[in-house]
Amino acid sequence: MAPSTSADPTLAHRRTRARLTVRDAAGAPLSAGTQVQVEQVRHAFAFGNIGFDMVALANGETGAAPDSPFGGASDATHLADLWFGLYDTATLPFYWGGFEPVRGRPDTTRLLAAARFFADRGARVKGHPLVWHTVTADWLRELSTDEVEAAQRDRIRREVTDFAGLVDTWDAINEVVIMPVFDNEEHQNGITRLCWERGRIATVRMAFEEARAADPTATLVLNDFNMGTAYECLIEGVLEAGIQVDAIGLQSHMHQGYWGEERTLAVLDRFARFGLPLHMTETTLLSGELMPPEIVDLNDYQPASWPSTPEGEARQAEEMLRHYRTLVSHPSVQAVNYWGLTDDGAWLGAPVGLVRSDGTPKPSYDALRGLVRGEWWTAPTTLVADADGTVEVDGWLGDYRVQVDGRSADVSLGTAGPATVDVTL
Repeated sequence: MAPSTSADPTLAHRRTRARLTVRDAAGAPLSAGTQVQVEQVRHAFAFGNIGFDMVALANGETGAAPDSPFGGASDATHLADLWFGLYDTATLPFYWGGFEPVRGRPDTTRLLAAARFFADRGARVKGHPLVWHTVTADWLRELSTDEVEAAQRDRIRREVTDFAGLVDTWDAINEVVIMPVFDNEEHQNGITRLCWERGRIATVRMAFEEARAADPTATLVLNDFNMGTAYECLIEGVLEAGIQVDAIGLQSHMHQGYWGEERTLAVLDRFARFGLPLHMTETTLLSGELMPPEIVDLNDYQPASWPSTPEGEARQAEEMLRHYRTLVSHPSVQAVNYWGLTDDGAWLGAPVGLVRSDGTPKPSYDALRGLVRGEWWTAPTTLVADADGTVEVDGWLGDYRVQVDGRSADVSLGTAGPATVDVTL
């Protein structure tokens, strides 16, 4: 397999050398010799994790059950500090079956509180998903296909409108490759029927056009677990149909073992050819026994006990660093969302978390934090203005706070390489 032609392990594409001309409120540059403190507050690259654990906490429901079967601790009171100590982007659960189990009674108020919980603490917020055939509303089964489509359109417009200004990214539609042929009898539903009768491209168009109309500023993601040619063909068809996709979502639940650098970069290169940002939307690495390789559907393997082990935790920490370094080295990757902070309530009961069920961090948490908030982080730095009131910041792309004598201003440094930015305090 040919090596990636896109990856750059020096990470030059993730750094900036910005000259900040700092001005007072009247617009005059600072005097030469003025001390300026510059502090990074968030990465431009989205380092995320699911925020399912915090929904109950944000609503004062200590000890409440998780909102979905796909992750969520039973009690998150001790997890918030760990979450914000590492991550800056939260994915919240909008599975239709859990969000609106009774038609006309959506869980808007609780999810708004959760979105504000993260946004007020400086995190970006993403919603997952607007359209999916799994964990969808049971009451859709009783509707005609035309009625299902109308209800789905209404649901997209309602959620995107209600959460505009808080949720800036959505998985507009999830797992379309399998959607029209999903044959699990237990989960037959209106969305599978809708996609079968309308077709994949029309269903994708519905999702993106309704979401786009509701919030033109939102980032809309086409997401799938299929890393094969079927997904590539779907993307080609969607783009040829003129549907505006903002990012391609790639899932990487590595329950059967770490993909390794070569396979990961090959996948990234294959999907980068479409010229769109890549979001690694669902990433996991185990700290216990691996799932047997012969399992085709990960849902088919759910042992009664699946513990984290010391050997597995050491392996997970090493693989976590390797995987994140690989992803960040590829310029097309814009975001990575890890699927679970803790083993408590983890998807399939697998030991995927960076925190044990008892609330103690695993080696993988400390390792990844050392990378994201250490090696890849610009620590608070005191600089001295030159005769033009300028200071030079050599750091990571992201959001910064500039402070002088108790006055401060926030600035976004989003251009790799040399940049010139005016900052007014």
